[in-house]
Amino acid sequence: MADVITARNLLRTCPLCEAVCGLSITLDPNDHVTSVRGDKKDPLSRGFICPKGASLGHVDEDPDRVTAPLIRDRTTDTWRTATWDEAYDYIASRLPELIATHGNQSVGVYLGNPNAHTVAGALYVPALVRAVGTKNLYSASTADQMPKQVASGLMFGDPLLMPVPDLDRTDYLLMLGANPLESNGSLCTAPDFPGRLKALRARGGRLVVVDPRVTRTAKLADEHLFIRPGSDAYLLFGIVRTLFEEELTDIRLEVDGLDELRAAAASFTPEVVQARTGIPAATVSRIARELAAAPTAAVYARIGTCTAEFGTVTQWLVEAVNTLTGNLDAPGGAMFASAAAAGIVRTKPFRTGRWSSRVRGLPEAMGELPVATLADEILTPGDGQQVRAMITVAGNPVLSAPSGNRMAAAFAGLEFMVSVDRYVNETTRHADVILPPPRPLQSPHYDFALLQLAVRNYVRYSPPLVPLGDQPSEARVIATLAAIAAGLPHTDDPLVALDEMVIATTLAKAGLAQRRPDLHGETTTEQRIDMMLRLGAYGEWNTERLDSGVPGGLNLRALLDNPHGLDLGPLRPRLPEVLLTASRRVDLAPPQLLAEVARIRAKAVEATPEFVLIGRRHLRSNNSWMHNVATLVSGTNRCTLQVHPDDVLRLGLGGTAVVKSAAGVVTVPVEPTESIMPGVVSLPHGWGHQESPQTVAKANAGVNANVLTDDSVVDAPSGNAVFNGVPVTLTPA
Repeated sequence: MADVITARNLLRTCPLCEAVCGLSITLDPNDHVTSVRGDKKDPLSRGFICPKGASLGHVDEDPDRVTAPLIRDRTTDTWRTATWDEAYDYIASRLPELIATHGNQSVGVYLGNPNAHTVAGALYVPALVRAVGTKNLYSASTADQMPKQVASGLMFGDPLLMPVPDLDRTDYLLMLGANPLESNGSLCTAPDFPGRLKALRARGGRLVVVDPRVTRTAKLADEHLFIRPGSDAYLLFGIVRTLFEEELTDIRLEVDGLDELRAAAASFTPEVVQARTGIPAATVSRIARELAAAPTAAVYARIGTCTAEFGTVTQWLVEAVNTLTGNLDAPGGAMFASAAAAGIVRTKPFRTGRWSSRVRGLPEAMGELPVATLADEILTPGDGQQVRAMITVAGNPVLSAPSGNRMAAAFAGLEFMVSVDRYVNETTRHADVILPPPRPLQSPHYDFALLQLAVRNYVRYSPPLVPLGDQPSEARVIATLAAIAAGLPHTDDPLVALDEMVIATTLAKAGLAQRRPDLHGETTTEQRIDMMLRLGAYGEWNTERLDSGVPGGLNLRALLDNPHGLDLGPLRPRLPEVLLTASRRVDLAPPQLLAEVARIRAKAVEATPEFVLIGRRHLRSNNSWMHNVATLVSGTNRCTLQVHPDDVLRLGLGGTAVVKSAAGVVTVPVEPTESIMPGVVSLPHGWGHQESPQTVAKANAGVNANVLTDDSVVDAPSGNAVFNGVPVTLTPA
């Protein structure tokens, strides 16, 4: 009875994917999670929950997670538990000396996808990168969405200004390379994406899905179109050409480059498009007419189109079509969210290539180099330039980056490595020191990045639900690591010193230095969040603030008083005020992207491979680190090679196939299915746990699809890795 009385129900934003669903969590007196349900009072998610969110308790308390610092003995390749002071002292004895000997560029930093879901990743990782002083920064962004950000940067002047489909008001949605019924949405923060798509159809709208597979999302659609992997740019060029040819454009914004775009699209006739994509010429023209005729419409393209050879051109054409049909920055079209927290303020138009990678000369984008060249930088000798040490934060590039075997060999040869991670995994097994972050429920949560991509303006803050005890916060771990990298003392409190410096500098720039005592929060981290909210679009210190519904304007106290979150209203038109292009107009023909058109035309006449590989998502799997949760990997083996039955029969594949590419070879169970195009095969990403010390993951190892992907092939403008359309051969095992 005592346990029943003292059990408590608490509220929390789910940190496991981009949907930011509100959760209602029950904890027993020992801070053990006994149940997780959807928060029905959250104004954005309205009680929606997926299997990942329902398993948050199992993720939070995974018995295989690292709970204390680990130091590896390289001689015996064994781990020993260390105190925090001992771990920090060991790093301080190695990292600054290595930097002094070989230079700042000898240290690389890799950031995994979970950093987009943590306060520490948003607020403190940038300080770590600055402290290291390296240009060798890599992240999951160049294995995922960098084409979208580069296209947005070139078109709008700001790579963080990415439009999302106004799902709740659109009449027509054309979706390419996206499967939100499995992913829960990506670069489009929309809890209950399935319900929103069903609502679109229920109000008389139309959903068209273009994908090489009949996905769960495609099954929900009014129409599904098979398309050859990697050919999305041809389809979109065909649509653009039809819009111009048939005078269907309805441009409602100030734009540059209209004539250049028209000329670029001229040769992509519906017949040319059909030959490359497999989509009938008449269908290409019809889709263009439907987009133009719909009262409101939006084109949305995601990871299947980003991780392809012409990913950035595809993202450019998505927004070109939205602009040409009058649907960019218009209700029911593709719009820009107004996030509550003040973020990075850009003052100059975006550009890429401020520096290039040492070995292959690949251009920088958003301060990062392509992860596809990280192995080159480690394995290729060069005085003062070769990457000899790595710091990884919540990442597993051995499984998530292309040419996985080569990446594993590169990490195995490093002189020194530090990982901030909750697991010993395929990547961190090569580290010298692992510094574990606390349980998710011990950390504050605010979605700095994802609320910039929400389909409705919304804000929510979740304070820690469980005390830290002796475990330092993830913010403190990263701040201490930054102090060590900078050669500063690490025995004091570098976190508070860092926060106070940021607060003082930010308030001084805003002319509000006298308001420092007014900041609310139990920690300096919370005070930084309070400051960002007060200075943001709805904040009480913003003289031009938008209406938040909070008297006097938004601050942290308002969010603590409204733990279910606050609805800030539907998306509002924001252009041209937020454009940062030199002309302050939408650039429909960025020179860097026009330069790709000749390559696309040339590719159109090349022979297509007999088989190409694509990835796929599963609702229960987001990143490799979720594969150690029994409730998320239960059931039949999902790491299978999906192959069309006609191809299975023709090749005599049987139950297992050998798949070979230019980069490697795997042997994998075959899953015959008519849901995939003939000539296309599919493997899910994030598997290949044969060497993992994680109990559940190793028992459900699967194969690493990135043994087959080739790190020498990238999307040229962004440097993004190519995971879709990879040429492969199939033989019976």
